[in-house]
This record gives sequence, structure tokens and C-alpha cells, in this order.
Amino acid sequence: MLDKLEGIQARYEELGELMAQPDALADYELLRDYGQERAELEAVVGTYQRYKVLRDELEGARALASTDDPEMADMARDEVTHLEEKLQAQWEELRQLLLPRDPNDDKNVIVEVRAGTGGDEAGLFAAELFRMYTRYAELHHWKHELLSANETGIGGYKEVIFMIKGKGAYSRLKYESGVHRVQRVPVTESSGRIHTSTATVAVLPEVDDVEIDIPDKDIEMEVYRSAGAGGQNVQKNSTAVRLRHLPTGLVVQCQDERSQLQNRVRAMSILRARLYDIEQRKRDEQITEERRSQVGSAERSEKIRTYNFPQSRITDHRIDQSYYGFKMQSILSGELDDILDELATRDQAEKLQAVGL
Repeated sequence: MLDKLEGIQARYEELGELMAQPDALADYELLRDYGQERAELEAVVGTYQRYKVLRDELEGARALASTDDPEMADMARDEVTHLEEKLQAQWEELRQLLLPRDPNDDKNVIVEVRAGTGGDEAGLFAAELFRMYTRYAELHHWKHELLSANETGIGGYKEVIFMIKGKGAYSRLKYESGVHRVQRVPVTESSGRIHTSTATVAVLPEVDDVEIDIPDKDIEMEVYRSAGAGGQNVQKNSTAVRLRHLPTGLVVQCQDERSQLQNRVRAMSILRARLYDIEQRKRDEQITEERRSQVGSAERSEKIRTYNFPQSRITDHRIDQSYYGFKMQSILSGELDDILDELATRDQAEKLQAVGL
């Protein structure tokens, strides 16, 4: 790792010299490329330089700790302990900085929540997850926007798709992809029996047009009248849009906006995100088994969390940790950060192990 850090520092210094050369000063694009690369290395180099300063100070303190002066030696030993802790913290920070960064982390997200097994109860649970995520967005001062909804008629959703806009939204919510299970007595159950139902969550990074190019010939569009609320304009005009991506067979539909154009724009954003997700998962198939098993791999078939209402308990199976009573209620109210912090920490640890840092 030290060899890698020395190489990064050498490249950082080389880029500074290259930026001062006449060729670079006369070529804006070349100068910009050098500047961007140097900016990406700056955090690592700065942290490494601080690490080396601490390392030198520690060596000096250890030398003083072996002096014949007892008072000086005691003071130096205290300083050694303090510097060892600081040096270890700096080393851990360097390990984190050397991890490959997920290019999607700063992006907005499209979240798709679908009722699974369990009939009406699954739909009610999907609605509860929808409220949990939108409340989480509000707590972080992020915006959320409903893209598409297929309601059950009793306050639940067969499917609800929404966008959360905020810097770093994907870096946090990507760990929510998977199967969520609920155990409770449904409101529709007269005998008081506990039912188990599920809902699936897919968290997709918002994708720009330039990242996923979809030729017009690959899209088949159908317009129809919306079945949702919206007054005469929605009911009498064909504003709802259904898109079919011919190469993959993917179908996306939107009907919540009042104009056909707005619904088409939203449907295209969902389609781009799904196609990008498919491509990402194809790439993930080619990496090592250790990397595929990491937290956050977003396997749709994986049961990631159980919400057990009779026991007032939420258990996240990936970190084998349970939350009880009031904590369960706060999580359902959007306070997910304790779980997400633990998942992110474990994810980073497994990535570090996978790359040998």
C-alpha cells in the first residue's frame, strides 16, 4: 500500500509540472484533463503527507521515550500513545480513500417498490415502505417526486415508482434494494392470525441521456386514457403513456401527469434507469465471488430485512442486527441512518478485503 501511495504522490507532482508546460498552457482541453486528474488525487496526497508527518513525529517520540530522564521518558510515552492513535486513524482514512469510488454515488435515485406475496397486505406494506423512504428524504432535505403509482384501492400499492433528488442519495439508498418481509396481523384478518407478506425494493441511479442511448426504433409507444384521478382532462384525453423496449421486452408506463409529453419524459427516465441497471448487473457477473457477495450487491431475490410487528422488531439480515420498540417506529418514520451507516461500514470493509488493502 505504501508503494501505491508513493506512486500516487509522484503522479500528483508530475501533473503539477505538466500543467506548467507550454503545450498544456496552449491547449485548454489538455490543461483541463490534467487539472481534473490532479484534483482527484489531491485528497489522497494530502492525507498521505499528514500521515508521513505523524510517522516522523512518532519516531521522534519513541526515541525520547528511551531517554535516561524519567520525567521526559514518561511525557514521551504519553505522546507515543497519542500519536499511535492518530497515525492509525490516518492510515484507515488512506485505506478508504484508495477504494474505487462508485461513480453513481452522487446521483439522484429512482426507487421502485412493488407488492410481493401476501395480497392486499403486501400492497399496504408497499405503501408503508413508500412513506418510510419519502420521510427519509424529507429528513435529509431532499426532494421526492412521484413518477408512477398503481393503487390497490384500500390505501396500498401494487407498484409505486418515485424519484428522490439529493446529492449522495444513491450512496445511501442503494443498500435498500432487495426483498423486505413483514410479519403482522393484517387489518383484513378477522381471526387474528399473523401473516407474512413481502415487498421488493429496487433502487436505481438516475441516468442521463448520454449514458444510455435508446434509439427511437427500439421504442414502441402506446397512449391510453388514464384510470387515475385528475378530472375531465385525464379521463377524456389519452394522456397516459406505455413504452415497450423492443430489444429487451421491458415495459414502462406513466399516467400521473396531465400531459402525454410529461408522462413520456417520466417513462423514458425510468426505462433508462432500468436498462442501466441491467448493464451494471451484467458487469457485476464478471467480477470475483467475494465482490459479488458484498453488502449492497442488490440481489433482488435476497431477503434483506424483516419487520415483525408482534415482537416490535426490525431485523436486517445482512448485518444480523435487530432494533426494537421505539427504534422500530423511528425507522418506519424514516430514521434509517443507523442501519445504513452499518451497511456502508460493512460494505467498505469487504471492498478493502477484496482489493487487498
